[in-house]
Amino acid sequence: MRTLAITKRVLKELLRDKQTLALMFIAPILILVLMSFIFSSNQTIDVKIGTVTVGQTLDQDLAKTKHVTVKHYATKKAAAHALKKQRVDATLRETNGNYHLTYANTDSSKTAAVKMAFKNAVTNAQTTGLKNKLVQATTALVTLKQQLPAAMQAKLPAQAAPKTQTPKVTNHYIYGNSKTGFFDKILPILIGFFVFFFVFLISGMALLRERTSGTLDRLLATPVKRSEIVFGYMLGYGVIGVLQTIVIVLASVWLLNVEVVGSLFSLVVVNLVLALVALACGILLSTFASSEFQMMQFMPIVVIPQVFFSGIIPLASMASWVRAISAVIPIKYSGDASTQIMMFGTPLSRLGFDVGILLIFLLILTVLNIVGLRRYRKA
Repeated sequence: MRTLAITKRVLKELLRDKQTLALMFIAPILILVLMSFIFSSNQTIDVKIGTVTVGQTLDQDLAKTKHVTVKHYATKKAAAHALKKQRVDATLRETNGNYHLTYANTDSSKTAAVKMAFKNAVTNAQTTGLKNKLVQATTALVTLKQQLPAAMQAKLPAQAAPKTQTPKVTNHYIYGNSKTGFFDKILPILIGFFVFFFVFLISGMALLRERTSGTLDRLLATPVKRSEIVFGYMLGYGVIGVLQTIVIVLASVWLLNVEVVGSLFSLVVVNLVLALVALACGILLSTFASSEFQMMQFMPIVVIPQVFFSGIIPLASMASWVRAISAVIPIKYSGDASTQIMMFGTPLSRLGFDVGILLIFLLILTVLNIVGLRRYRKA
């Protein structure tokens, strides 16, 4: 009977907590719906190949390949410039019957798609060439037989299949090497995700603890302004966030031995801005939670969508309206900026859009935090 009484009390408390019930039942459904949109999307990979002095047959076979776009360049320099500017995923150059393939290699799936398309195109081109040579040889032999007496025709040797020389293929990689895989592509996004996740969790839990213990109420009873309280908390937790961000970034790069083409300082700066956004977000959501348990329930709503729409799953394969959701995902912008720094060596001065959007997120969340303190004090 005592067990049943405790069970009844727990159920009554849960039924009174409408926020907990909503998060328990609505959050899983929301996540499942998002996953259905993402994983049922088109998973084909479109690639662009720049060609220089490539034979007509091979060029046509490449152009006929599904999901492959061929762009022609007059010089090797022009093709290399297009590859550097990310206008193509790889370049193909033919010299004396041999081929030189250069891959951007920032996406291992695109590198594999280019290799497969080139292999199929070469096979088709060789097959077409053999057929043409065989037809020519057969025609020439028939003509020759018609011109010779019958006695000499019997002495002609049997027709041999024409021989073809296997072309030499040389592969070059702008980023990484042939062993560069999918993990290298998503690492810049994963760094941002872990920075956001832990800073969000720590800041939200810490401020909630101060509020439930009465520390925040005592602070609000003083003449201190709301803005000063918010900035004080952000600076205090921000110091820990800065140290945590530096550790995560340096460990990810040095411990995992990942190549960083650009500035490591720029990479740290981008993720520091993201950490401040996570800090402001954690403080804001902690004002809506009455317990640490409720704070944890915000994780599926805030953190999980960050994974789905950050770019870990290719956004190009999703519907346009699904991609539009990523516009409000901070990790997407930090991931884009980190990818540009790590894989293309883009300087921080050219990443103004991504960094600017993160600063806008930070500004909006900070203002909302200041306004949110009105729940506890009118001042």
